[in-house]
Amino acid sequence: MLIFESSSKGRSAAAQYEKSVILEDIPEIHLRKDDTGLPEVSELQVIRHFTNLSKKNFSIDGQFYPLGSCTMKYNPRGAHQAARFPGFLNRHPLSPENKSQGFLACMFELQEYLRDLTGMQAVSLTPMAGAQGELAGVAMIRAYHESNGNSNRSEILIPKAAHGTNPATAVMCGYQVREVGVTRDGDVDLDQLKQAVGPATAGFMMTNPSTCGVFERQIEGIADVVHNAGGLLYYDGANLNAILGKVRPGEMGFDVMHMNLHKTFATPHGGGGPGSGPVGVGEKLAPFIPTPIVGRDSNGRFRWIDETELPTSIGHLSTFMGNAGILLRAYAYARLLGAEGMQRVGKYATLNANYMAKKLTQAGFCLAYPARRATHEFIISLEDEAKDLGVTAMDFAKRLLDYGYHAPTTYFPLLVPECLLIEPTETETRDEIDGFVDAMIEILEEAKRTPEFVRTAPHTMPVKRLDDVRAARDLDLVYFD
Repeated sequence: MLIFESSSKGRSAAAQYEKSVILEDIPEIHLRKDDTGLPEVSELQVIRHFTNLSKKNFSIDGQFYPLGSCTMKYNPRGAHQAARFPGFLNRHPLSPENKSQGFLACMFELQEYLRDLTGMQAVSLTPMAGAQGELAGVAMIRAYHESNGNSNRSEILIPKAAHGTNPATAVMCGYQVREVGVTRDGDVDLDQLKQAVGPATAGFMMTNPSTCGVFERQIEGIADVVHNAGGLLYYDGANLNAILGKVRPGEMGFDVMHMNLHKTFATPHGGGGPGSGPVGVGEKLAPFIPTPIVGRDSNGRFRWIDETELPTSIGHLSTFMGNAGILLRAYAYARLLGAEGMQRVGKYATLNANYMAKKLTQAGFCLAYPARRATHEFIISLEDEAKDLGVTAMDFAKRLLDYGYHAPTTYFPLLVPECLLIEPTETETRDEIDGFVDAMIEILEEAKRTPEFVRTAPHTMPVKRLDDVRAARDLDLVYFD
């Protein structure tokens, strides 16, 4: 039910304020003369409506959320509280540097933490999301080649298992995209890469671990091939959670990367934001880093560094210096964990994924890469179930909703048929993981006994299964004519 349907003329929730106090200082010319069209409801109706509405949403606070390659993990409340300290919350972004030393100190330290964790030379916090961080990274690659007179480098290479944003970002920056295959074991096909690189190669975009859920064993060889051809290596930070505190992209040979703080550093994720995607750069790209960044003078005072000191920078990507509230949460999260805690993140994320993969394999599910150890995520293929039982990966995903679990990522990467990309993260308990495995086993049994029941799931949600094609082609968002 929409809240408009509970509206009753004359009803209000105005007991908490006096209208005269609010309106007395507003000039008559600015007062509304017509009806606002808002629902007329009581305070209790408002509370109940939105509380009940929130319960219909799946969220990490309420349910297990094993969305592969998205790292939907618990967001510690201590980090949220720190970001809401009055000194942070009430600081205006135009506050002068001498009134912002505490905030600037936190941002400087966050830059240093991220630099140390990734092995990069410098970090900029300005990108507002992972996609914008990608845009910054590829824009820096372009700026680097153009500064060296290599405007003929017109191609960005990507592996077949790449995130969809990678080719989109490359095209947005004016590049043509060329795809490189993946072997049967999930590694980049090094022979294909050697054939693909050449004078037109600007860079190669990939993540490690890859979206195949395995660590790229030939990463040093890949870096050599790309660099020897004059290209640069880009790291998509979506899967950084798996290696946090264990291995650094800079040491693998990457020249530039973005980091999803709203994934790895446990800040709010989902629902369209807010996000934060800082970029880290190696020596070659340091002159092109987006501004502003925070610097520290010899006297210990912090200040903004802008294009006046970095004239070759690709410039600003956002108003002021990025999403301050999310950056503060990430800073607090890093401080709460410390160096040892950071190492535990990758360790337990990987342990949980391998434990779950083993349990599902023992129950009869098929791993996409059975000869490889999982990283923080893994892929199962339901190709046999789709062929023998007529029950697809999407059917499993919909039925999981009835068991109280959000579905894993479905049909990605595209190179694995009928796949589920599953990421339990480090914050889930063994009991929760076992519960998800039990639900998958029960759905498999249901698919054998009553496949039509699984094909028509979900059965307990407020909305039944939608016709996705019709919803996209016949979109109707209008309530009132």
